[in-house]
Amino acid sequence: MLEGFVQQLVNGITLGAIYGLIAIGYTMVFGIIGMVNFAHGDVFMVSTFVALIALVILTSWLGMSSIFLVLLIVLIVAMLLTALLSWGIERVAYRPLRGSFRLAPLISAIGMSIFLANFVQVTQGPRPKSIPPMVQNGIVLLERDGYQVMLSYRQLIIWLVTALALAIFWYVVAKTSLGRAQRACEQDPKMASLLGINVDRTISITFVIGAALAGVAGTMYLMYYGVISFNDGFVPGIKAFTAAVLGGIGSLPGAVIGGLLIGLIETFWSAYFSTDYKDVAAFSILAIVLIFLPQGLLGRPEVEKV
Repeated sequence: MLEGFVQQLVNGITLGAIYGLIAIGYTMVFGIIGMVNFAHGDVFMVSTFVALIALVILTSWLGMSSIFLVLLIVLIVAMLLTALLSWGIERVAYRPLRGSFRLAPLISAIGMSIFLANFVQVTQGPRPKSIPPMVQNGIVLLERDGYQVMLSYRQLIIWLVTALALAIFWYVVAKTSLGRAQRACEQDPKMASLLGINVDRTISITFVIGAALAGVAGTMYLMYYGVISFNDGFVPGIKAFTAAVLGGIGSLPGAVIGGLLIGLIETFWSAYFSTDYKDVAAFSILAIVLIFLPQGLLGRPEVEKV
């Protein structure tokens, strides 16, 4: 049925937008320093709790009633505090190991992931936290035989905020001196350092930008689902990493496209087959793509310098 297909398309794009925002953090860090930051999923999880705490303070303690203003403040707070957290993680857990053997930063990232999950579990409790729906109702796109295709206002907000965040991010990477420094560090960190680029600062800012986008994703996730838990960093984080690999890890457009594809695959599989195997479907598609395109959809083949 056309109406059902369109509804699942809307739902899949919404979920894929969240995955894409998280996936950019993975692909940015890997593109510059060649490390998979497995703590990034838990940074996203922390951002959901930051957004929840900010929401409770604004609505329950300060009595703010404007949903638009509350969402804007929560979004900014989540981005800032998540970016600050990621900056601290990079300085403490990753930078001292940058010149070590390749597995050292990976082990440190896994350790940081476990630390963040357990820290949130201890401080916020093991039970899921929920909030009442922040935004209700929506726009009817199609209606036939009593079936409505609905674009909820929550989904519309996610689409608009994601598009705005990606547009700002693209401008920073493509049109600013920071973006040029990031691309130089990606190509050859040693030569970039010789040309006067502060490589350490560029890497720190890359972590900060990736975490800020994860903060956007965390706020949108909280608004969309309304329920969060301390272990929410694992599954969305793995799926976002899968999206980055599917799109071509190191490719920013690939991360966004990969996120959308994972969201669409998961949503359509749940609608037309079984929710029990939606994760299997997503990872199976990844395996099939990598068999024929080992670098991912938009990734560049790695050229070994001799």
